[in-house]
Amino acid sequence: MSFLPDGWLASSSELAGKTILVTGANRGIGEAVAISCARHGAEVLLLGRDEAALARVYDQIVDLGCATPGMIPLDLTARDPSLYDTLADELSGANVVLDGLVHNASVLGERRALAQTSPSSWDEVLQVNMTAVFLLTRALMPLLEAAPAASVVLTSSGVGRRGKAYWGAYAVSKFATEGYMQVLADELGATSSVRVNSLNPGAVNTGMRRAAYPGEPPETNPTPDTLTDRWLYLLSDASRELHGRALSAQS
Repeated sequence: MSFLPDGWLASSSELAGKTILVTGANRGIGEAVAISCARHGAEVLLLGRDEAALARVYDQIVDLGCATPGMIPLDLTARDPSLYDTLADELSGANVVLDGLVHNASVLGERRALAQTSPSSWDEVLQVNMTAVFLLTRALMPLLEAAPAASVVLTSSGVGRRGKAYWGAYAVSKFATEGYMQVLADELGATSSVRVNSLNPGAVNTGMRRAAYPGEPPETNPTPDTLTDRWLYLLSDASRELHGRALSAQS
């Protein structure tokens, strides 16, 4: 059963006045969510490591006549906490208040047995998919706390809720994502207006899905833009009561 209320439909101004930061905004689900947020009134901050791809998404949003987005070229393989702290300082210096943070950036890594997984691939997947989530959220928390009711949405996966052979570091990183969400939600529940949820997109026609399932006809899965209302709802004030929930975009 969908977590969306029956008949809920985002208005064109659903996110008006809000500033939303989306990681992995240069392609796939991140790109679709960023564009949808902009179309529904938000000022979007696009974070990714491919600056040319970010510029393409930036141009799409501008061409739609939406609020001019911000571009944040940042490689989440970076382990230095000061890089994340510097970003937070720069945003704070620009008087940015974050109403939403969508952790979407992920890497698939090697699809092989754990015993055959290379340490370098393991390190990269855990860094991008989990440690960077910790570093970025930690740095940006004061900007989230400054908003009336900020929402953090972590992109999860079905293999992060039930282990599956040959999904290796990716599955482990998504189990960690779920654990991180639960711990952070429990910490914030009684002391903060920031809410935190995880969202499993399910099978979606993205580059990562096609890489993971090369023999699967891509058209059998929905495109990212058909599912963005789930993220819109979680980022809107309509979902203020949802906190600490492991949700699925497709029932």
